[in-house]
Amino acid sequence: MHVVLYEPEIPGNTGNISRLCAVTGCHLHLIRPLGFNTDDKSLKRAGLDYWHLLDIDYYDSLQECLEKYKDHSQYFLTSKAAKGYTQVHYDPESLLVFGRETSGLPDWVHEQYAGQCLRIPMLPDPKARCLNLSSSVAIVVYEAFRQQPDFGGLSLVPTEHHGTLNSQYR
Repeated sequence: MHVVLYEPEIPGNTGNISRLCAVTGCHLHLIRPLGFNTDDKSLKRAGLDYWHLLDIDYYDSLQECLEKYKDHSQYFLTSKAAKGYTQVHYDPESLLVFGRETSGLPDWVHEQYAGQCLRIPMLPDPKARCLNLSSSVAIVVYEAFRQQPDFGGLSLVPTEHHGTLNSQYR
């Protein structure tokens, strides 16, 4: 599974999403410009000590990433879509593309990929614009894994944890 963040702005959200990708084996793709430095302490704190498990790539444009993965199914999560995120079948290599926290995906995405734009249901209230980015990614990623045989290889068996949080992240 691939998670694509288009020009993410908030380091804590990207850190949380990085941790989600690390524990699920999702490949994370970040589209520049980023609204933070990747050395940002809050980014590292949110990802805790999972950075060594993360498969991450950076791109200078969304088009560059989409072209590289043109043979993969591509879905664009947006509050402007009419089709629900549960109304499609995700394959194990799907690209799940999420927009900027403040402005979402660019208009050309909505136009060019209208049939692949998906929405998470929310109240029909204009004041309820959208969910938090890291919450949205978690909802869709776990739906995509739920659709895979054996939950895509994720385990329900508890693992024993050792040690404490590394002091560099406090």
